[in-house]
Amino acid sequence: MTPTTLDEIDIALLSALTEVPRAGDLELSRRTKVARATVQARLRRLAEAGVIADWSPRIDVAAAGFEVQAYVTLEIAQGALDQVVADLTAIPQVLEAYGTTGTFDVLCRVATRSLPELQETLVRIDTSSPVARSTSVMVLSVLIPPRTVPLLRAGTPAPSPRSPAYRGGRDSANGPRQGV
Repeated sequence: MTPTTLDEIDIALLSALTEVPRAGDLELSRRTKVARATVQARLRRLAEAGVIADWSPRIDVAAAGFEVQAYVTLEIAQGALDQVVADLTAIPQVLEAYGTTGTFDVLCRVATRSLPELQETLVRIDTSSPVARSTSVMVLSVLIPPRTVPLLRAGTPAPSPRSPAYRGGRDSANGPRQGV
């Protein structure tokens, strides 16, 4: 997939969508000060490019009763990544896994309802035949929740073709727009 260059309208739209995920096109148009048709076209383009990965809700697993969370690193046998992926996929407590560089090969995030369930999950991960060694680190608290908007804002946005309604981040009557 080719990376998409985001302009300031895209970033304003993604910021508004992050702040109010259930907002419709009309509300997003009002918040970003661009035409509704522009919002629709931009959302379609961002979704097709994979920038908007999905439209599902972000679920807080701790609030859903899975308060015990940990990160698990795995050292695996060379060439066995596909088998490890299959084994990890079969464990519902494994929320995500990444192939990495460095002293370990895979980084996983797991969530369970209790410490005994965490222990069972770690044992189950270790039963994957390609896993040579695992190390776990428990999460005590979330200091920075998952976020993307600060990263998008920190990048230099590409120049955007100005829509007549777009005010370049300013609300003409009230100065700089708030919350975008």
